[in-house]
Amino acid sequence: MEGQPEIVRQAIDYALQGWDVAKVWLLSPAAWSQFALLVAAYLLALLLSRQLKPLLRRMLTPPDGQDNIFASVRRFLLVFVPLLLPLLAYAFTGAGESVTRSLFGSGAVIAFGKRVFLFLAVRILVTKVLKDPFLKLLGKYALIPLAALYTVGLLAFVTTRLEETIVPLGNMSFNLLWLIKAFLLGGVIFWLGRWSNHRSASYIQQQREMPAATRQLAAKAAEIAIFGAAFLILMNILGINLTSLAVLGGAIGVGLGFGLQKIASNFISGVILLLEGQATVGDYVELDNGEAGTIVKTTARAMILETFDGRWIVVPNEDFITTRVVNYSDQGSANRYEAPFSVSYDTDINVIPDIIEKAVSKLPFVLDEPDKPDCELRAFGDSGVEFAVEFWVNGIDDGKNRFTPQVLFAIWNALKAHDIEIPFPQRVVHHKGLPPTS
Repeated sequence: MEGQPEIVRQAIDYALQGWDVAKVWLLSPAAWSQFALLVAAYLLALLLSRQLKPLLRRMLTPPDGQDNIFASVRRFLLVFVPLLLPLLAYAFTGAGESVTRSLFGSGAVIAFGKRVFLFLAVRILVTKVLKDPFLKLLGKYALIPLAALYTVGLLAFVTTRLEETIVPLGNMSFNLLWLIKAFLLGGVIFWLGRWSNHRSASYIQQQREMPAATRQLAAKAAEIAIFGAAFLILMNILGINLTSLAVLGGAIGVGLGFGLQKIASNFISGVILLLEGQATVGDYVELDNGEAGTIVKTTARAMILETFDGRWIVVPNEDFITTRVVNYSDQGSANRYEAPFSVSYDTDINVIPDIIEKAVSKLPFVLDEPDKPDCELRAFGDSGVEFAVEFWVNGIDDGKNRFTPQVLFAIWNALKAHDIEIPFPQRVVHHKGLPPTS
């Protein structure tokens, strides 16, 4: 023993102490009575859980299609039904512990059994109840080890050792227990913040009587408030004085001002866009560089456009403030487009406007208001006489693939029905003959 490392000697000491406790338990009548109470408590919990689980599942399962707040609460409680057996065993064991302590003055065995049932409840919670990947990971690597240490009675010893282990960091220092608490509490609090933000955003987006810009602004304000509150709560739980962060916050602010000017500018631009409602989700916009698409998502830094061919374009919010942006869609407003075509020089061009306007007017999506289709002479081209018909539709001709092709089909059929030729490029070549030969 003298030549062994300290940790080995401590492990052997704990093993010997455990063996001494086990011998006392095996030879003590009080210990055997506690074992009997443990077995009775487990069997009673098993019998009751088999009777109660089907009843609870029937009571907590909402009817199909029901989606109100009471149905959500019932579904939430239904998830915890697998915990019924270990929790009943824990409760019955607690009652048995009170009896043994009053009769024998001790209850170490049954107290250990009670902790075992609690460990089983924690294990079932992590493996069968929790579905969120982050919570399941946290439970697997943090909650189950803590429950195991508590079960074997080593939790106080481990926490004391962690608290005594000091980690220096410049002029600051902290112990490992504080660091672990900060990590675990921070993870749980910000997970709750993310969950709350998702719920609040979903609720706000369901308020269809609110304008889209107002919904987006309310969702962003709720997000900032939720995560700000989560940060303050975490600092308060960890015992960090916020005034001590003033200098650090000032230094970070200066760094942000110089190094992250674009990010700050995009964030402020996004707030301005939400307040003014110039561009919101669902609008079809065309940028100054010619790119166009429907706004499908807004973030703190950028707008995301989806083009007619399914591509997503990430556009910084600042571009919507500092450059020219054409917004085509006031949801449901009419928009004017044109379809160009040409006819042969042999055609009587005086009849073309009437033929084309009548053909285009018959299309179901073409509007009479604010103007009916208007066919105009544009130019005398190299190969034919160039026309264009202007028409109004209720919607966006995104990518010129929604309405314009049908209008061109109508023009083609109308011209063919009147035997009007659509010209193709023609060139006249004058041949002056070969040069004289000597």
